[in-house]
Amino acid sequence: MSAPVFLVPTERLAAAGPGDTLLVDGAEGRHAVSVRRLRVGEEVVLTDGAGNGARTRVAAVEGKDTLHAVVLERTAEPEAPLRLTVVQALPKGDRGELAVETMTEVGVDAVVPWSASRCVTQWRGERAAKSLARWRASAREAGKQARRLRFPTVHELMTTDQVSELLATADLGVVLHEEGAAPLATAPLPARGSIVLVVGPEGGLTEEEVATFAAAGARPHRLGPSVLRTSTAGVAAAASVFTRTGRWA
Repeated sequence: MSAPVFLVPTERLAAAGPGDTLLVDGAEGRHAVSVRRLRVGEEVVLTDGAGNGARTRVAAVEGKDTLHAVVLERTAEPEAPLRLTVVQALPKGDRGELAVETMTEVGVDAVVPWSASRCVTQWRGERAAKSLARWRASAREAGKQARRLRFPTVHELMTTDQVSELLATADLGVVLHEEGAAPLATAPLPARGSIVLVVGPEGGLTEEEVATFAAAGARPHRLGPSVLRTSTAGVAAAASVFTRTGRWA
């Protein structure tokens, strides 16, 4: 069984080498001690979520929320030469968190919440802040569960114009669209740089959105013969891309 993963601050991790002791406290320490009930001698992986990590062994446990771990080996997860950002239209209910969770598990590098014209759900005011926090928490917990050292960035909510600007800077911009002329599996992929992939809402993209994204250089592509829900299309598309880029080799 793989060692569990816990988050520690970058500055704390950066200062520790083999033989040094790292402190795990706060919410992470509570989860390690009171929920996972880790004991002296067990191995754990500590990371800052930014690609830096350490394989460690529990040296001591204090109270209900403090753990000390000795560093056995420093590890790292380098940034991928070809980064994948998924622009996710806001789904209904908790399906947004599900989308972020599964996309994190397959290895997406960044997620952008998008307020599309036909989104039933809208983020405004306090609700926007709480919803964004839940998406980020989903990415963090899924990153730990997937044993990633580099967690995806969950950006602030973007408008259609902001998404268009993001697409214009990408090496490849893709819009998932059921009327896309070519399957994503046959789209030419760059070897390096960035791919930005747009997942529309349950109600579909408007003609204006498709035109705006096309003007930014993004082309429509379909995943396959069936139409996926917005909360599952992103993970399916990411899997299709990663099988062709060497990320899953």
